[in-house]
Amino acid sequence: MRMWLRGGVLAAMLWAQGALAGTALVVGDSISAAFGLETSQGWVHLLQQRLNDGEHDYRVVNASISGDTSAGGLARLPALLSEHEPDIVIIELGGNDGLRGQPPAQLKRNLAAMAEQAQQAGAKVLLLGMRMPPNLGQRYTSAFADAFDSLAAEKGLPYVPFLLEGIGGVQGMMQADRVHPTAQAQELMLDNVWPVLEPLL
Repeated sequence: MRMWLRGGVLAAMLWAQGALAGTALVVGDSISAAFGLETSQGWVHLLQQRLNDGEHDYRVVNASISGDTSAGGLARLPALLSEHEPDIVIIELGGNDGLRGQPPAQLKRNLAAMAEQAQQAGAKVLLLGMRMPPNLGQRYTSAFADAFDSLAAEKGLPYVPFLLEGIGGVQGMMQADRVHPTAQAQELMLDNVWPVLEPLL
């Protein structure tokens, strides 16, 4: 009987520890899927390592898919929320919308719907912004950036304006395609995210 009680207490303790562990869900595209790299080199994997090394009891779920758009993320999100029940949802989408010249207003609506769904599910939302290269024209690049900036302001979302700050256009930081960051850039990407993410943990 005593052994049974002891085992029951241990099981309860382990269950309680598991219940306390938080979940951070990353819904992104190739930038967060570590395109062209080993998954273990990507900034999302490095985030899990940083959490493991610190005092934050969090599990990171990387639901990023190369080539995904804000519309794709919006379509996938309900099932992801149901499956993982995240405490934090990190949205990193929009780059492919921009490269395909899709309307920034539609991008904003999709991201807004994702943020609202995540919040309704009880999660905090962190928005990671992207910027388009100047060859797409001043009018489009400004409207694209404003889609992120205005959404974050209107919804009061924790926000990183440009995930690739200090990386885009910097020698050694971008792969040969000039779209995807190198392994060297991944730690800097995490450093761009961390100051805004840490208060949410």
